Amino acid sequence: MNGTPIRNVCDTAAWVAIYRAMESERPDALFHDPYARRLGGARGEAIVRAMPRGAAMSWPMVVRTAVMDEIIMRCVREGAATVLNLAAGLDARAYRLPLPPTLRWMHVDLPDSVADFREQMAGETPRCEVEFIGADLRDAQTRRDVFARAAANGPVLAITEGLLIYLEPEDVSELAADLHDIARARWWLTDLASPRLLKMLERRWQPQLKAGNAPFRFGPAEGTAFFKPYGWREGEFRSTWDESLRLQRTMPNIWLWTLLNRLQPARKREEMRRMSGIVLMQSN
Repeated sequence: MNGTPIRNVCDTAAWVAIYRAMESERPDALFHDPYARRLGGARGEAIVRAMPRGAAMSWPMVVRTAVMDEIIMRCVREGAATVLNLAAGLDARAYRLPLPPTLRWMHVDLPDSVADFREQMAGETPRCEVEFIGADLRDAQTRRDVFARAAANGPVLAITEGLLIYLEPEDVSELAADLHDIARARWWLTDLASPRLLKMLERRWQPQLKAGNAPFRFGPAEGTAFFKPYGWREGEFRSTWDESLRLQRTMPNIWLWTLLNRLQPARKREEMRRMSGIVLMQSN
């Protein structure tokens, strides 16, 4: 036994689904995902129990979900015709958000993951037109074929929620270039970690994640500037720290962290703000 219920990166989707379920079941829920408990299942619940402070650390995932919901709906209002949802996992936004029926939603993941999601959602009706694509995006030609299909009905909003942190920098570079050049995405919505956050997570969770073949890898020191050579600029950066305060879903002992943060010089405070965030990038 490797000491963790996480077998691979795909299992992290079940972990996050349980966090969505926990939030949805609150009387003051920021969003409602009626499918999350079912989708996360016993494995997701086991992962939350097994991870150090698993239940207490739901807040950044809840914040990420709520903020991304807001940004997705805004991009749709601004004209997005296709949503290219990469490594979609157990994301049921196409079923739970008030999306226009004419929107094209491309749910892309490894074939087994797509098959599992479709089986669990077989009796449900999506809000928009959903296209399921089982594909290994690590294969360059497969990836470009999928992206070319997305480009045929633009403007395109690409989503890589919870994906980049598991990739090597060179893989992120290739993805960024293809989203710009092949998918011709107008917007790219993702979450982004900093090297400081990766070090913190390594101390807390990395042993379990490595044992489950899902170590954290990508946290560029240059932040969103990493993507500039590939045709992307930062359109909006929503600090996880700031958004947690706004949405009132904060880390345990937030009062102590807030006090310590106030004692830091301005440069350190800004570093804290940008340690983790939800980023909407736009094509140059």
